[in-house]
Amino acid sequence: MRWNEASGSTDQSTPVLFGTKGLVRSVQTPEFSGITFHEVLAKSALNRVPHSSSMPFSWTINPYRGCSHACVYCFARSTHRYLDLDSGTDFDRQVVVKVNIADVLTAELARPTWARDHVALGTNTDPYQRAEGRYSLMPGIISALAEQSTPMSILTKGTLLRRDLPLLARAAEDVAVEISMSIAVHDDALQQSLEPGTPTTKARLATVRAAADLGFDVTVFMMPIMPKLTDSRDHLESALRAVKDAGAARVVYGALHLRPGAREWFFEWLERERPDLLPRYRTMYARSSYASKEYRRWLGERINPLIDHYGLRGRSDDDYPATSRMRGRRDSSRTMQKTGAAAAPTQQLAAPSQQALF
Repeated sequence: MRWNEASGSTDQSTPVLFGTKGLVRSVQTPEFSGITFHEVLAKSALNRVPHSSSMPFSWTINPYRGCSHACVYCFARSTHRYLDLDSGTDFDRQVVVKVNIADVLTAELARPTWARDHVALGTNTDPYQRAEGRYSLMPGIISALAEQSTPMSILTKGTLLRRDLPLLARAAEDVAVEISMSIAVHDDALQQSLEPGTPTTKARLATVRAAADLGFDVTVFMMPIMPKLTDSRDHLESALRAVKDAGAARVVYGALHLRPGAREWFFEWLERERPDLLPRYRTMYARSSYASKEYRRWLGERINPLIDHYGLRGRSDDDYPATSRMRGRRDSSRTMQKTGAAAAPTQQLAAPSQQALF
């Protein structure tokens, strides 16, 4: 059953979230047309990254499940199936909100066994998606981590990050804080088609500038780069020039990969918007979720000289950069002395599947 704030009533028109345990209510409001927020009480906030993972961090936090950014290529889409929701429209419009996550996190970090390992946010769904404007979960999360001297990193497409930059700068006086902005598409019409719920590229670049002006060494993720859509030399060079002008410290990039869930949704988009490319993509991703080694090699040969030309080199890799959290800083000690802000080394984009319901 859903509570409708606009009418003050309940009805059965929206599917109830699978598994009622922990579910407080499901909410729709006029300012978020077409989106249902399922408010839940989370059992835990911290998700351990398996030791076998190549991730440069040990823990993640995901305050939201599902994402109104609605990126057609999003690798996290399949995680919605754990909730008996689909990886297409439901992922975009049925958003799980862990309303008590800051309190749960505070309790977990207070345990004597907490080792103050690096915690990453934005590895699955975006912590600064539009829902954050309503629920304001991130300030409590940031404060809880900072108070327990826990280093953190944030990867986002959301310009709402600017709201929390002063808080992050204060946190960075005592603990390492890394900021990364995902900006994959530098063509306005294409960006709005592929990522219809995201802020514009211009707005995200302005957010990079705002963070850089506070002393953060911001990493920009040009991921995914999509064959015949965003891999032309003109597109790549224009993108890198804009990123450099925005004050970013480095760029990491990766070719599109299409896991089950994302694959079907992206192919539907191709069939609708670029049917001429559908046969090429079906061939390229016929046997694997990943672009071929030949394509990734070709992409590296095209983009790496441009990255070097604009001075945006972090650590060279072409798909999942495993840059050390302490590598590639631009004199971070000097930056912190001047501004109190920590640098932002590179982190990886892909995240392990989160199996727990909430």
